[in-house]
Amino acid sequence: MKILVDHMPASVGKTSGKNSYAASTVFLCVLLAVIVSAVYMQVGNHEFLNFDDGEYVMDNPHITSGITGKNIIWAFTSVDAANWHPITWFSHMADVQFYGMNPRGHHLTNVFIHTVSSLFLFLLLFRLTGTLWQCLFVATLFALHPLHVESVAWVAERKDVLSTLFWFITLLLYSEYVAKRKPALYVFSLFAFILGLMSKPMLVTLPVVMLLMDFWPLNRFRHWEKGQGPHQLLNRAIALVKEKIPYFACSIFSGLVAIYAQHAGGAMSGLNELSIWFRIENALISYVRYIGKTFWPSDLAVYYPLPLSIPLWQAICSLLVLLVLTAAAIRVGRRHPFFAVGWFWFIVTLVPVIGLVQVGDQSMADRYSYIPITGLFIMAAWGVPVVTNGLRHQNGILALLAVTVITMSTVLTWQQLGYWRDSISLYRHSLRVTTDNYFIHTCLGSVLASKGDLEPAIQEFREALRIRPDNVEARNKLGLALVLKMVPEVSK
Repeated sequence: MKILVDHMPASVGKTSGKNSYAASTVFLCVLLAVIVSAVYMQVGNHEFLNFDDGEYVMDNPHITSGITGKNIIWAFTSVDAANWHPITWFSHMADVQFYGMNPRGHHLTNVFIHTVSSLFLFLLLFRLTGTLWQCLFVATLFALHPLHVESVAWVAERKDVLSTLFWFITLLLYSEYVAKRKPALYVFSLFAFILGLMSKPMLVTLPVVMLLMDFWPLNRFRHWEKGQGPHQLLNRAIALVKEKIPYFACSIFSGLVAIYAQHAGGAMSGLNELSIWFRIENALISYVRYIGKTFWPSDLAVYYPLPLSIPLWQAICSLLVLLVLTAAAIRVGRRHPFFAVGWFWFIVTLVPVIGLVQVGDQSMADRYSYIPITGLFIMAAWGVPVVTNGLRHQNGILALLAVTVITMSTVLTWQQLGYWRDSISLYRHSLRVTTDNYFIHTCLGSVLASKGDLEPAIQEFREALRIRPDNVEARNKLGLALVLKMVPEVSK
């Protein structure tokens, strides 16, 4: 195509090239949407789970009664589920309004939002870099990576997919503002950011990601140009930070509200429960585990229990790995800035959920990687061509690698989706791939007891208590199950 364009009159070549590129982009967007929908469509036959779906939908009278003025006021004033996310609540109400309590519609809404987010990611990266195939690879991997199954296949994680949609919309509008300098675009970007924060406070790190994008691919620092010294670089950085003060202000406010909501909901652990050193050790190990599961997504579970203790050598090794990778990203970043941007995208966006502020008692969660691992995808998409530069048949090798990775990812995602069809399947799979998972034993026992399978339920509760003798919930449910077994008439 390049040769043909070069030999055409300038005006014809530009028009033809743009039309061809636009047609290719539209075709690829449609193709990506069809593939993602086909892979995830099986969730339309899945059930609600007894893990948070009750609190978010099934057993929440504010949701099950649909969109009303009273329910909207509740959404904006409630910190139920230890969160303040009125837009998420509103989306669940809308689902009930349209689909009633049929789980099919609720699940497919998640799939639709995830698909649209994937398309926005593709358009964002293509708008910024103009490199079609790298952008398509990142967007496709985002759409079809097994780590993202939890966020999409779990109705209660609507807040994940919804907030991420606003994440990409915010960045796309911001990139348009940088290109056109129209204040209206800045306002629209800020508004989308606020909606994202009102869907899930995970977006508090977005202003930092904007600064990373200023470095690459927006190239707004320009510190490598002739005559640009450290003083000019500092002034430029200060100006770019000032530009984002409204975003930082919204992040701080959202963070404070989130902390209040978590405290009010009793979801936040105190230092007397988990020491700061334990949190740091778990955070270091979790960072490395997220990297590992990104490149080798096996043994994925809905819940990873915190260990009772962490060997010091594991924390030290994890720290060394992170320091080496960070040093490499910085060193290489001057020549190939996408390495630094992708790495710090991953590091920074995980900070709110890495466990330094411990919410719940899981060690990590697949859903927490929904936005962060996009940075690792960016590193791979732009980094592998650099590493393989000079090889014979490089384009063929890169195409084969991309097709292999995406195919394997799609197969694993399809398999992982099958585990989410109902609570029992999900919990039994989680128990197969984790150890000493007292929480999932309790959850499985609850489901079995609700179906009248008292003997296996009792076994699950006893196993949960063997692992964690101070598990009050398991002890209470065990007692109730034993009563029901001895006096069956009580359950009637």
